[in-house]
Amino acid sequence: MEGRRPALSCVAARVPRRKVSVQKVEKTLICLGIALIVGLLMSRLAKLVHLPAVTAYLVGGLLIGPFCLGALNIPYIGFNSLEQVEGLSVITQTALGFIAFAIGNEFRVSQLKTMGKQAITVGILQAVITTIVVDIALIVLHLINPALLSLPSAITLGAIAAATAPAATLMVVRQYKADGPLTKLLLMVVAIDDAVGLVLFSVSFGIAGALEMGSISVVSVILEPIIEIVISLVLGALSGLALNWLETYFHSRSKRLSLTVAFVLLMVGISSMEFELGGVKIGFSLLLVCMMTGTVFCNVCSASEELMSRLDRWTGPINILFFVLSGAELDLNILSNPLVLLIGIIYIVFRSLGKISGSYISCAMTKCSDHIKKHLGITLLPQAGVALGMALTATSLADGSIVRNVVLFSVLVYELIGPSLTKRSLLAAGEIKPEGKTSAREENKPVKPITLK
Repeated sequence: MEGRRPALSCVAARVPRRKVSVQKVEKTLICLGIALIVGLLMSRLAKLVHLPAVTAYLVGGLLIGPFCLGALNIPYIGFNSLEQVEGLSVITQTALGFIAFAIGNEFRVSQLKTMGKQAITVGILQAVITTIVVDIALIVLHLINPALLSLPSAITLGAIAAATAPAATLMVVRQYKADGPLTKLLLMVVAIDDAVGLVLFSVSFGIAGALEMGSISVVSVILEPIIEIVISLVLGALSGLALNWLETYFHSRSKRLSLTVAFVLLMVGISSMEFELGGVKIGFSLLLVCMMTGTVFCNVCSASEELMSRLDRWTGPINILFFVLSGAELDLNILSNPLVLLIGIIYIVFRSLGKISGSYISCAMTKCSDHIKKHLGITLLPQAGVALGMALTATSLADGSIVRNVVLFSVLVYELIGPSLTKRSLLAAGEIKPEGKTSAREENKPVKPITLK
């Protein structure tokens, strides 16, 4: 009997752990359900005041986040900590994958022939000009008072300023069914912006590290970002070709949709992998991989438009959860730091100036229409996930926490007002039809049930 007691105690010890694990799953599912419902209800309120649904989802996330209802520690009501929200990163990463795949659908050969040169030129120039404008403003701030912000952090923030949030932009375009030259150019520029921002950040962060350490690494500054962009595009292209090849073996619409979903999930998973080869760190850009998959697939598959339409409806709940969780992650504690607020306001003002002026100049150079020159810059203001990822990397700097908090503050501001500004610009450009009452309930009114006498 004595010899068996340890085994019995081990079995007994496993039971509570399993119970705790089950309870954790239950809590997560309940919180996700509440998050989805809150997001939908907030979108109804937002419609009354003509705000984009994206803003409503973000506000809903704030309400049930750890800095509002979550702080009350009421069971199953809201998220009690940032760790709990961050533990659901698989949902946000998956949503970004589908968003990038959908943006890739905009890069059709027919559109590239007419707007490809403009999109590449505008995408690169506006990002570079934004970085320069923010760099100048923050370097001047450093020279005035070096204690406020170090030179490496100023340079790093300038590069982060180039990044734009593709998710919020795409959701506004879809919600209001925006269509026209500005919308088409916007979606292409947003996609290009990720690659340009990656290069700018890598170079700037490398220079920042050199200023602190006294040495510069050509590998980390130039080679690694180029390799990341190239292998991401190659992987995405191969994935798009493979998806098209496998699609031919299935005729059922549901199976073809399932295969498309499987490929996006596969690319999201592979994109999270990192490895080292010959002293060079090799990773993938999730947005570039999934975007390239969508680009190649839509250009080689004859049924891509139908599949994309079905995919959009299927991913609706995932996209809502993405923005609600993004809202829950917004740290309101940063509002109590005067230093962060000061640098953050300067960052927001000059980033906005850089985006607007950079877009205007680059559009004028490429002979875009007056509507595009006037409104494109404002539609590029939203900033979120990509910038936060860069800011997280920048925490390795001596005052990297300042960089992270400034970016968090800017994301808080841009994500709440950016979608509304994007909507207003597209409306002013005449690419959004005036809002009216639409209801799927009325359009697809069910037939009255048959009664048997």
